[in-house]
Parts: sequence; C-alpha cells; structure tokens
Amino acid sequence: MKDKLPHIRIAVLAVLLSLMLGACGSQETPTPLVIKETVEVEVPVMVTPGPGDVKDIPFEEAWTSSGHADFEADAFTHWDEDDPAVVEAACAKCHSEGGYLDFLGVDGTAAGVVDNDAAIGTTVTCVTCHNEATVVMDSVVMPSGLEITGLGDESRCMQCHQGRESSVSVNTRIEELGLEEDDTSEELGFVNIHYYAAAATKYGTEAKGGYEYEGNSYDAFFTHVEGYSTCIDCHDSHTLKVKVSECTTCHTGVASEEDLVNIRMVGSLVDYDGDGDVEEGIAAEIAGLQEMLNAALQAYASEVSGTAIAYDSVAYPYFFIDTNEDGEANEDEANYGNQYVSWTPRLLKAAYNYQVSKKDPGGYAHGGKYIIQLLYDSIADLNTVLSSPVDLSTANRIDDGHFAGSEEPFRHWDEDEPTVVEAECSRCHSATGLPLYITEGAEITQPTANGFLCSTCHNDLATYTRYEVASVTFPSGTVVDSGDANMNLCINCHQGLLSGVDVDEFIAEAHPVDEEGVADETVFAGLDQASDLATRDANPHYFAAGAMLFGTEAKGGYEYEGKTYLGRFAHVQGFDTCTSCHSAHGLDVKVQACTGCHPTATDVEALGTIRGPNSTEDYDGDGDTTEGLADEIDTVREALYAAIQAYAAEDEALDAIIFYSPDYPYWSSTPMPMVL
Repeated sequence: MKDKLPHIRIAVLAVLLSLMLGACGSQETPTPLVIKETVEVEVPVMVTPGPGDVKDIPFEEAWTSSGHADFEADAFTHWDEDDPAVVEAACAKCHSEGGYLDFLGVDGTAAGVVDNDAAIGTTVTCVTCHNEATVVMDSVVMPSGLEITGLGDESRCMQCHQGRESSVSVNTRIEELGLEEDDTSEELGFVNIHYYAAAATKYGTEAKGGYEYEGNSYDAFFTHVEGYSTCIDCHDSHTLKVKVSECTTCHTGVASEEDLVNIRMVGSLVDYDGDGDVEEGIAAEIAGLQEMLNAALQAYASEVSGTAIAYDSVAYPYFFIDTNEDGEANEDEANYGNQYVSWTPRLLKAAYNYQVSKKDPGGYAHGGKYIIQLLYDSIADLNTVLSSPVDLSTANRIDDGHFAGSEEPFRHWDEDEPTVVEAECSRCHSATGLPLYITEGAEITQPTANGFLCSTCHNDLATYTRYEVASVTFPSGTVVDSGDANMNLCINCHQGLLSGVDVDEFIAEAHPVDEEGVADETVFAGLDQASDLATRDANPHYFAAGAMLFGTEAKGGYEYEGKTYLGRFAHVQGFDTCTSCHSAHGLDVKVQACTGCHPTATDVEALGTIRGPNSTEDYDGDGDTTEGLADEIDTVREALYAAIQAYAAEDEALDAIIFYSPDYPYWSSTPMPMVL
C-alpha cells in the first residue's frame, strides 16, 4: 500500500496544517458547486513517493487508518475489472481523487460537474480535500436541488455524504410514468439513496433526502449542542472516527462507539416505536420502526403488488422477489436476476425510506427524529390499503411540544425569505431567542430552530441549572413575580401576546370617539389596517397559561369597566407552579399527583370533571352544580359565541361572523371548510 501513498511537497505543508480537515466520499451524481470567492493557493502535485517521503505528510497515520484511505474497499476498487478500467464520470466525484478535483474545477475543467471518467487506484487523499477550491467552499446543493449555505469546512464532507436521490427524484420518476399510487409497473424500479448520506439525515426537510409525504411536516437541521453541530465537530477529520471521549460530558456511560446507540436525550420522552420502552436509545426506536415498516412492505407487496418482497442490505439492488415467501432474502434469492420488479408508487416511496434509514448507520445521531418520521409516515401510508394494518396506536411520530421541531411553531418561517424567525416571535419560537431575552432584555431576528435546545432553558449544560428569572413583564405592562424562578422562566413565553390593555388601545387608535364620547357600535371600514395591533386581529396567541393563572394581575383577558376580576389562582401548596403540575420536559400533567385530592381524576380526560369544594355556583345556568368546571366554561363559551353571531346579524352594517379555530385569523364572514 505504501507505493500508493501521495507525496505532498514541503511547499504546501503550511496550507495543509492550516486546514486540518477531511471530506467524505461515497456519492456518484455530480451536483452544482457554489464557491463564494477565489484565492490563490498552490495545489499539490501527486507523484510516486520515494523512500522516507511518508514522514512529510501531516496526519498520514491518522488518514491511513480511515475508510478514505482504504485502497482495498469496494468504494475504490469497484471499477477495477471494468473494460475500460476507469471510474465512470457518474461515480468519480466521490470514488476517486481525480473525480473530486474535476468536480471542483481545480483541474481546469468546469466547476460543479464531473466532465471525465477518472483513473482507478486512488482514494480520498490530502489533495482531494485541501486545495484552492475547498478553501473557500461554503455551500452545497443537495440532490433535491435545495442549496444549504453558510457551511464552512464541513461542506467538503457534504459534497459526497448527501446521497444521490431525494423526495424530488422519487416524485419525478413516478410522474414521468404517469402512475397512480397502486399501479404496478416494471419500468418504475427501485430508487436508491446510496450510502452514508449523513448530511441528508442531519439537515432533514432542509435537504429532503428522505421521501416526505404531502401534507406532513418534517424535522429540519438537527442542531445537537453548541460546538457539536457539524461533521468535523463530532468526527475526526482524518480518522473519521467519532470523538467519543467528548460525548461523555453530557452522555454518561458512553465509553466506546458501541455505547453511542444507547443515547437518548432527555427531550425524547415519547415511545416512537410503541413497544413500551422509553428508556432505550434512539437507535433502538428506529430499529423497532424498521421492523414494523418491513412487515408493512411485505404485506403490501403480497396483497397489492401481487408478488412477495424481501430485503437484503448488502446485495444490490436490495429488494428481491421472495420466491419461497419466508420474509427473508435467502442466498439464492438475493441476486440481480431476481430483483423485485412489481413496484407501485406507494411501495416505492416506503421502500425508499426504508433504505434511507438503513444506509446511514449513524442516522440515530445525525437526525434520528427525521428518520423516525419517515418510517412512521411510510407505515401509515401503506396501512391505508392493507387489510390488516400495522398497529401504530402506541407509536409516536413527533415529540412533546418544546421539542416537536417538525410542527408549525418552529416551521412557520421555512418558506420566508430570508428564512429567519422575526424579532417579535423569536423569544418563544427559536432555540436562542429566550436566553437572549433573559440575559440582555432584547428580542432580535433569530435562526429557525428544530425545537428547543437544552441551552434554551439551561444556562449550564454541565450542571443543568436553569436561567434565573426574577420577574415577568406581561403584555399589559404588569410586572409579576410568581415567587418561583422556574415558573417565571416558563411564563416568559406562556403569557400570550396581547392583553385587555392592548384591545383598548387598538380601539382608541382605530376608532376614536366623537365629541360626546360615542363610538361603541359604529363600524370602521379601515379597522383592519389602522394599527400594527390589527395585524394580529387582537389575538391573545396560544397557551397563555400564565395570563390565565394570574387573572387580573396580568390582565390577559379584556376586563370590562366597573367589573371586578379574580387574581392569581392559588390552588394548594405544593401544586401552584408550572413544574409542580407539569413535567418540565414532557409538559404532560402529573395526573397521579392529582388523585390525592381528586380521586376520580385518573387520567388527563378526567381532569375536566374536577370541581373544587368552594365552586357551588351554577356558572352556566344549566341547573347542574356538580359538573366539572370545564363543562361550565364550555357552556358559557357557547353562549358567548351565539351572542357574538346574534350581534353581528342584527346590525345591517356588519357581516355575518363565523369562528373556526384551526384556521388563522379564526374569524370569517364565510363558512370554513368542514373538518372530518
């Protein structure tokens, strides 16, 4: 092997030492290259080394131990027996030194495309990753056509570790053939993402490397923690090994790479695969869903496609006809001549996602939640046509609210340009906005987030102490100290956006009274454009629990003049703060703690039946003073809605009014779509 090692001239050692990183190779299809600027850097010339030359190569020992230097690996020898014996252009970018340099354009060809076949016998060498183009490269275009920018050095890795296919290419294949979901076609074939597509997993929906089902939302870039968010933060750039010793700061019990599969973050509290185990590592949750999807694939193939299917992870093209229908791709079945051909669009989408989950062995760490969503959705889609659907009743697709990175509170800004969370929303809808607000009192534009991070609420990730918040300012301007710093921390977000004070100011600005002070029931045509407040439609926003809890102290509701309103609801000692009643991470109510005083409150649904011993009034006037307060509120709310509609109907100057809670801005003059 020594005679194949590159000889790097002493003149470029300073350049190599300053870069000290590697790229990753295992992709074939060339994708556009974006280079932000050009600098003059001498490109090393590869020559046959002489005796003693190896000692001049920085990091040579580390590099030779890596997969990038494995001259015997199929990734670099696959083409040795071909005629002609060359690495074809479609594969050369990531399976040869010359192909990557061709893609970069440092060989004098056009950048962003591989123009020529490459010579066999090379690997990913020093010069592959350290040259005039990679020095300034900071973005990557994924197979979906989506560009990821602002990367820095890890862009060298991502040019290859991105896969070859995407949601876009799968849909394109199906559309070209004009197939319906369950139409069988031998022309469709299997679409393979290729190997080690870590970047596609890590960037989730920002790359769309998996097949994303229409109507569903998906996790985005998995941030992890500060300092460990890029390829080379977690992997040694020359050996490619995970920096396991650095994981132990947060993950106790991790002593080797084998232990990494047992990691489960404290925000991962739901049972993704539905097996009842919420202590197992994310890798095990993914494995459970893989088994469920494989069962669904086999059931669908037999029932709908009409031909049994079996999978083999190492034999191309991976899916084969299961001739003996035993559910396994046996040695005599796992061959190219027996490849599966009875594909339908529905089967292809699910099989593609199964392969996506299999071909990134570190997917549980790179973007486990994205993989979980792909597997779950694939099962759910196949279930729609199976006679005996795979049971998903105890499985879960998304996390609890603060960590549900795929959901609207965190994905609302994805289609904006630029893609950022604007200042007024950043405190509660980004991972970094709340710490800035607490420490600096400022709210500024923030990057979009994939849910909260540990550092959103904890100011020290070694001790996990929380930010100390002495008091909270509500939208009304009222400053309140709950007496509990942790509760104050929660209420920084769970307070709503507006208050009764804002409503009065809004009305005064949009609709000033006349000289006699009369203006209450006159319609002002420009009301919706009269104030910045109007763009919110006087919406208190969501989950304003703090405003409800503190009542008139916070003035979150509109309080009518001359009326008195209750202040803070004290409840009972020991159960009068956010975290005494709710799990700090899962946010679920600690129902079992309620049964000491409320023996019938055995689950969340039963909490609605609770009525305190001092609540003897018939609030809704229906004659029932034993029903739960939730029922009393529901009836009064229904009466208010009826009164609002009657008020609008009786005034000829007003349009009819309809409320529809799922659709912003909630109030309309026309009927909303029916939700089944």
